[in-house]
Amino acid sequence: MKIVRTPFLMLLLLASISCQPKNKSGKQEVAQKESDPHLETKLISGQLQKYETAYFASGCFWCVEAIFESVKGVKEVYSGYSGGSEKNPTYEQVSYGRTHHAEAVEVYYDPEVISFTQLVQVFFGSHDPTTLNRQGPDRGAQYRSIAFYKNDREKKIIQDYIDKLETENIYGNRPIVTEVEPFEKFYKAEEYHQDYEKRNPNNSYIRNVSIPRLNRFKKNFESYLKEDAH
Repeated sequence: MKIVRTPFLMLLLLASISCQPKNKSGKQEVAQKESDPHLETKLISGQLQKYETAYFASGCFWCVEAIFESVKGVKEVYSGYSGGSEKNPTYEQVSYGRTHHAEAVEVYYDPEVISFTQLVQVFFGSHDPTTLNRQGPDRGAQYRSIAFYKNDREKKIIQDYIDKLETENIYGNRPIVTEVEPFEKFYKAEEYHQDYEKRNPNNSYIRNVSIPRLNRFKKNFESYLKEDAH
């Protein structure tokens, strides 16, 4: 198993930049102005039925979606909400902490190319699992770290990897606070959040947080990347 020791401390310098909107509609307005409809390349549900799914939460879903989309064997990634009990949550509700959901991603992948174990390695290798209810400049339970499992096999894979990280003292004295939870329901986020990093490259959060986070991941996981992601 590949274990990455690179810390994410530099994100703490970006506390003034957040994935959370500054007002009720400001973030959506920016997204709508900058989005290029020609970049909307999401596969339709019928094209995805033959693939496996995995679910993770590790901070702002713009960043997490872009990271998993760069991984070979991953066919599609959707941004959305999971981990709470509220039905049909909206971005405004989740981002302001008005639900128990976290920003999460739904990953469609080909298990003949990439395994669930490797996706778990991608998950832990692309964020800091020791920061409680926080990832970089984003704070609140909606940005907490969660690895969801759909069966006992996936649960064991996740827990075994956490045990390995702790046994090898990867994070020093900082305990891993990632929640390991059974998957129940994923709510797809609003359309303007899908492929947000790709469609909004000039957004200040994307330039200062999301792209640097993606580049750090790429540097540490070169062998996991798609050909066009290098």
